[in-house]
Amino acid sequence: MGIPVIQSTVTGPATVSVRPPLGTLVDRYQRVATDLRVSLTDKCNLRCTYCMPEEGLPWLPKGRLLTDAEINRLVRVAVRLLGVTEVRFTGGEPLIRPGLPAIVAAAAGLIPRPKLSLTTNGIGLERLAGPLRAAGLDRVNVSLDTIDADRFTTLTRRDRLADVLAGLAAAATAGLTPVKINSVLMRGVNDRDAPELLRFALDHGYELRFIEQMPLDAQHGWDRSSMVTADEILAALRAEFTLLPDPVARGGAPAETWLVAGFTGLDGRPARVGVIGSVTRPFCGDCDRTRLTADGQVRACLFASEESDLREALRGGADDEEIARRWRTAMWGKRAGHDIDDPTFLQPSRPMSAIGG
Repeated sequence: MGIPVIQSTVTGPATVSVRPPLGTLVDRYQRVATDLRVSLTDKCNLRCTYCMPEEGLPWLPKGRLLTDAEINRLVRVAVRLLGVTEVRFTGGEPLIRPGLPAIVAAAAGLIPRPKLSLTTNGIGLERLAGPLRAAGLDRVNVSLDTIDADRFTTLTRRDRLADVLAGLAAAATAGLTPVKINSVLMRGVNDRDAPELLRFALDHGYELRFIEQMPLDAQHGWDRSSMVTADEILAALRAEFTLLPDPVARGGAPAETWLVAGFTGLDGRPARVGVIGSVTRPFCGDCDRTRLTADGQVRACLFASEESDLREALRGGADDEEIARRWRTAMWGKRAGHDIDDPTFLQPSRPMSAIGG
C-alpha cells in the first residue's frame, strides 16, 4: 500500500478583505498568531544528521544578524502592538548567543509579560540554567534523540551526551519546568528507542515529545517513505505503556498528548507524552505561530517560501507602528497549510538551523 495523503485544512474560509485588520497577527483564515519563535543564531555546536552536513553550513555574516537591541525591539512590538503572548527563543543553538540572559530579561520586563521558553540542544545548559531562570525564563525544551551514547554520537557527530543530560538536570533544579524533551526518530538509527526515551523521561519527571522528521534538512535528503510516523511511534509506546486520553484541550499546541498511566511529573500531575505529527497529522488549521529568523525575516509558516524583511525596516528608521504594519501584512498572506502532500511542494531553501524552530 502507498502512503496515505492527508490534507492540511483550516477551520474556516479565507476572508474577502485584501488588508489585515489592525491589532493582532490574523491571517485570511482567521487564525491568530500569538506564539512568536525568535531565532537568535543560525550556528550550532552539533551536526545532527537530519539537520546539516558534518562540515556545517555557511553561517550568516555578523552584519546581517539582528543585534540584541533589534531583537528586544521586535519582541516588544510583537507583545505590545500585535498581541503575542508567548515567546520562544530558538536557533541554531540559542545558548551560544552571548547576550542571551539579557535578551530574556528584556522580554520578561515587558508589560504585558509574555510566557518565555527556550529550545536548545542542552549543551551549556548546566552553566546557564540558573542565570536564565533568574533573567525570567519560564521553561525549556531540550532536543535529545537517544540516551544511548554511541547512537547519540552517530546522530549528532559529537560525543556530548553527558553534557545534555547534565543540562536537563540543571534545568529541573533551576525550576525551568516543565522540562520538555524533543525527540526525532530516524529509521534504522534510533527508531527503536521510543520506549527507552519515555522511560528515561518518566524516571526524571521530564515531558517527552516525539516529532516526525520534517523536510527541513540542509542536504534536502528527506524521504517521506523512510520517516518514522506518529502511528508507528504510538504503537511502539503502547507496546510497553498504557496511554490514556488527555482531558486537557490541545488548543493551538502542535503536540497531541496522552497521559501515561501510573506515572507523575515533577509537579505531581499525571505524566504526559506527546507526538507532533507535522507531516501525517498536520495541525495547520490551528496554527498560532509567527517566526522571526536570526537575520530579521518574518516567516508566516515553517515551510514558507516567502519572507518579509523587518531588519532593513528597522535599520532604515521605521517606527514601531510601521514595523507592526509590515508584520501584520506578512502574516495576512499565510497559506492555508504546508502542502507537503501536494506534488508541487518544494522544500524551503533555508534549513531548520537558519529558520529557527
